[in-house]
Amino acid sequence: MKRLFDLTGKIALVTGAGRGLGQAIAVGLAEAGADAALVTNRTPAEETKRRIESLGRQAMALTADVADRSRLPELVERTVERFGRIDILVNNAGIIRRTPAAEHSYADWQEVLDVNLNSVFVLSQLAGRRMIEQGAGKIINIASMLSFQGGINVPGYTASKHAVAGLTKALATEWAPKGIQVNAIAPGYMSTDNTEALRADENRSRQILERIPAGRWGADTDLVGPAVFLASAASDYMNGHVLCVDGGWMVR
Repeated sequence: MKRLFDLTGKIALVTGAGRGLGQAIAVGLAEAGADAALVTNRTPAEETKRRIESLGRQAMALTADVADRSRLPELVERTVERFGRIDILVNNAGIIRRTPAAEHSYADWQEVLDVNLNSVFVLSQLAGRRMIEQGAGKIINIASMLSFQGGINVPGYTASKHAVAGLTKALATEWAPKGIQVNAIAPGYMSTDNTEALRADENRSRQILERIPAGRWGADTDLVGPAVFLASAASDYMNGHVLCVDGGWMVR
């Protein structure tokens, strides 16, 4: 059983790894044995790097705005230069802009799509080419409850997360025969910066909690087990799945 979830010798590239969900996932992969390249934009990855190195694993911090397509090739290239390969890609970086649809600016729409969707496709394509050469690899995209639902005041975010779910399935269909598993995790309402406004709204927060059977907001550590599973040999026959980690939100 330990062998199934063992990531010793595996190399992971994790975007948005400076805090929150990305940091928890990166450290969790390291706890399972992986070394990691950590991509951040505004929040330095030094804390995540220190935590990984304290586990006896190797880590490299990279700084890039994933919305800038020209910066993405170097992330994969530098990972391969440092570690010799790339086995796991976690497309975690994401942003949200909350504005009613009738007032939602095109600039906000485009920025959200550039970060949440376009970077996912380009990085998956770049890492996927390496994985095809290797004959194996794991790509984990971070989707959302709004990959299934409409949401309120977040048209760009909802569109991007629906697309992430679809892209996950499209890549899985093509790459499963090549030994590459592409899956996604759809977090429920998590206690992160992206939900700070919701948690600060007493009425909206109460409504959300009333619908979650588990009765609480999710913690970043709730994604560690699912991420390790999808990154490991335990999920070798799992392709194109969007795994809800939501405290039961979707079943109510």
